[in-house]
Amino acid sequence: MGSQRNGFKKESFILSVDVGTTSIKCHVYDKEAKIRGSCITKVVPLYPEVGHVEMDPDDLWKGFITVVKGAVQDAGVQMRQIEALGISTQRGTFTTWDRKTGVPFHNFISWQDQRTADLVKSWNRSCTMKAIHGVMKMVYFLTRQKRSLAASLIVFSTQHVTFRLVWALTHYKQVRQAVDEGNCCFGTIDTWLLFKLTKGQVHATDYSNASATGIFDSYQMCWSGFLSSLVSLPLSIFPKMADQQAAMFGECCFDVGDVKITMGTGTFMDINTGSKPHTSVAGLYPIVGWKIGSEVVYLAEGNAADTGTAIKWAQRLELFSDVTETSDMAYSVSDSDGVCFVPSFSGLQAPLNDPKACASLMGLKPSTTKSHLVRAILESVAFRNKQLYETMLRETRIPITKIRVDGGVSSNDFVLQLTADLFGRKVSRPQHNEMSCLGAAFVAGLGVGFWRSREELKKLQSTDTMFLPRGAAKEGAGSTSREYIPVLQSWERALRRSMNWYKQP
Repeated sequence: MGSQRNGFKKESFILSVDVGTTSIKCHVYDKEAKIRGSCITKVVPLYPEVGHVEMDPDDLWKGFITVVKGAVQDAGVQMRQIEALGISTQRGTFTTWDRKTGVPFHNFISWQDQRTADLVKSWNRSCTMKAIHGVMKMVYFLTRQKRSLAASLIVFSTQHVTFRLVWALTHYKQVRQAVDEGNCCFGTIDTWLLFKLTKGQVHATDYSNASATGIFDSYQMCWSGFLSSLVSLPLSIFPKMADQQAAMFGECCFDVGDVKITMGTGTFMDINTGSKPHTSVAGLYPIVGWKIGSEVVYLAEGNAADTGTAIKWAQRLELFSDVTETSDMAYSVSDSDGVCFVPSFSGLQAPLNDPKACASLMGLKPSTTKSHLVRAILESVAFRNKQLYETMLRETRIPITKIRVDGGVSSNDFVLQLTADLFGRKVSRPQHNEMSCLGAAFVAGLGVGFWRSREELKKLQSTDTMFLPRGAAKEGAGSTSREYIPVLQSWERALRRSMNWYKQP
């Protein structure tokens, strides 16, 4: 693979960009999937009001261009040596813009945004939803079709685009006017970037991003007119890769039962469910993993929104100066001294699904030290991992084949070892934790023949560290370390007391 220039063969590369919640990263990959050049810039979140989380679209676009140019320069290559560009983006973050001018009507509204928590709660409890659930349960009883069962269990979430889009249509007059004039474009970050890259010629998204919006029917693989009409979305929505699905592909989780856990700003746990979407009653979301040719692969996903958020919060409080210190601090004490931390700055997601939960520290004593607090915070990350994992096992009933972990927080040995102990399963960590970028590169590379098959990709996969559960030989594989059972019980008690904290006045 390469290009013939000036009588000799030049090496070719794949360029991949990951637009995350806190940063935009770009890597240049060679044929062996080694990183030859990189560039990173920060994403600056905006907090205009309590519970509102936004991003500036123009700043995001400038950051995108900056990292692409910087990575190519860092690699010492020329743009003509780039075979393809892969893009991975955070999901559920959207904006609307003028179709003619390309100027956004408002900032990106982040997937972390909680401005519609009350609206979501009222809708989920509404007579309309109860009627829909009742009718669909009857249809399922008569037909035994999984789609009917899914419809009988459907609930909205603040992380889905649906109600935040309704909010934008209600509160921004220029958006409503543009919709009436047929001049309004809607899109998640991938759509916005593609629109900009093609100078307004292409307005599109892909299945992986679409399936995470809450207005896409993963069973029929199309936009859901029913869901759009249910919440009165008057937009014409047009059919890159979403970050979690890209990470799944980067981890080579191609087989049914493969599990990927990305621990970044939030934790996202995905299991490959094969050719059929999974119907959940506890808040696991059925999403399209990827569609390559005629093959569609589905994932079931659970998430916890405040993983890296909690650790950065602790750093701002000066509990530590460098994140790399936290693992040693946690190991420096034998336990958390009875302190429990609940990581719910953005509410609690599956399986509790409580947007009104608060973050909290409980069990503080005069003897509590910084190390105890840090240990409690890191323990809470692993405890949420266990909740999601047990929900996944119980709901999907799919035998787990392997568990691979990535994301910035995965560099913390204490969190990964405790996760392995609580799962009673071995957990693998790759040499590089930026799997979203690699996954987008893999998909782009396969598309242009840079890599020829998934088997070739598996051979490029490397593992940095394998975390084996301690005490598994005595207690049996798949069982939780006994010493943590009472600690878990205390933490679950703290969790319950943090729920439904923010009530309407």
